[in-house]
Amino acid sequence: MAAPLALVDCNNFYASCERVFQPRLRGQPVVVLSNNDGCVIARSNEAKALGVEMGAPWHLQKERFARLGVVVRSSNYTLYGDMSARVMRVLADFTPNLEIYSIDEAFLGLAGFEHRLEAHARMLRATVLQWTGIPVSVGTAPTKTLAKAANRMAKKNPTAGGVALLLTEAAQTAALAGMELTDLWGVARRMAARLGEAGIHSPLDLRDAEPRFVRERFSVVLERMVYELRGLPCLSLEEIMPDRKSIMASRSFGRPVTTPAEMAEAVATYTTRAAEKMRRQRLATSSLIVFVETNRFKPNDPQHCASQAVQLPVATANTGTLISAALRGFGAIWRPGFSFKKAGVMFLDLVPAHAVQGGLFDAPDTPAQQRLMAIVDRINARYGRDAVGFARSGKRRAWKLRSEHHSPRYTTNWDDLLRV
Repeated sequence: MAAPLALVDCNNFYASCERVFQPRLRGQPVVVLSNNDGCVIARSNEAKALGVEMGAPWHLQKERFARLGVVVRSSNYTLYGDMSARVMRVLADFTPNLEIYSIDEAFLGLAGFEHRLEAHARMLRATVLQWTGIPVSVGTAPTKTLAKAANRMAKKNPTAGGVALLLTEAAQTAALAGMELTDLWGVARRMAARLGEAGIHSPLDLRDAEPRFVRERFSVVLERMVYELRGLPCLSLEEIMPDRKSIMASRSFGRPVTTPAEMAEAVATYTTRAAEKMRRQRLATSSLIVFVETNRFKPNDPQHCASQAVQLPVATANTGTLISAALRGFGAIWRPGFSFKKAGVMFLDLVPAHAVQGGLFDAPDTPAQQRLMAIVDRINARYGRDAVGFARSGKRRAWKLRSEHHSPRYTTNWDDLLRV
């Protein structure tokens, strides 16, 4: 039998983060909105019980939410990111093999814990709750796909106490019998429809299908799922995150942008954000794309969407150099007479910063430039974002995101520390 894996998933993560520092929200229906307070992206169990749907537009639901007593919060990604890091640090104490899968999910290798899997999982769950305040569900099985199914059982079954194990064929069969194809990891509605046309109507049908047929009719990815559903691991833990292939910073504006000065300010700000992300991963970029968009949901307004690629002579992680390049790209696509809703910057062709190859006439970032960027990043990490920045990014930023229901950044800003 393969060594067991566990999938740990934070329950209603964004809503749970909001509750950690606001105990009065416990037991109340809570929803978290997307950027610009657009639509619902997270719901507490109480909100789900009231019939609040994922993706529900906030501007159409205001009166209903007020009538139902739903508590609304704007997305606070600074808080969520920090709470995620805290959860992952706790999980690392329970295994030597950890793969951080997403902001609220992680796979744990549990080889060596076979004789006390359930006790270990329940201790893990209790410790995460005690140390971070975040409730989690734990699903354990021989493969990642079955661990996902086990985690679903742990979350959906009230009698499971947040922990489910699918270690035997009988337990796996019983679990898969109670699921739809779309409940499987990576199977969306279109794929489920295609499977149905081939006579595969349930997870058990997929598990028992001929792997070669599945590969020829669909893909090698789905063939691997067949084996995974049979308890044969095809997806290993990725304990070392691979280097990113691209990095993007993009946001919708809080109000339409109509002037080149404001748009340039936004492009410079997004370039700064992307450069910060890139330096954290010790990467550099040799090309970037700048793009702008009007609001396609207002078809009566004039529409203009455009992008411009900019090639750099040598890869760099210097924010000043990148802002200059991004503004050149912006200048090529700006058109007056439009109300722009969104802009963004994407870095491509990423390479390790320590291995940048210079050209005949162009040199990589100098040690002095690298030290300057490191100092800027340290100051901003200590005193808050934009404590030090480039003038081209502006300070007023009247176009910034709407965030009318934003909670404090309890864990990352001195001014927002919880007062008792």
